Amino acid sequence: MANRKRNQTISIRLTTEEKEEIIAKAKQANMTLTDYLIECSRNTEITVTDLSEVLIELKRIGNNLNQIARKANSRRFFFPKFDSVVKGQRIIYDAILSLTGGD
Repeated sequence: MANRKRNQTISIRLTTEEKEEIIAKAKQANMTLTDYLIECSRNTEITVTDLSEVLIELKRIGNNLNQIARKANSRRFFFPKFDSVVKGQRIIYDAILSLTGGD
């Protein structure tokens, strides 16, 4: 990387702990802070996944499951493993929500 002049600046805000951790990692890697941050940012692949449509469909499925549950609870039909279906749907919903950073 000879003959390269770094003349641009990026300013960021960190907590004291974050700053200390980054500096320690740069030292551990035997790199300057600048080289360490550039290397980390260039070698980190970021993947953005939009699962909003999947979440909308899961909500619709959840609504349908709730309607079925009401009928099952009113003894209109019998489905002995329905609770496991609802739990499974909730696990899927929670997993996708965690991937999207939702609550």
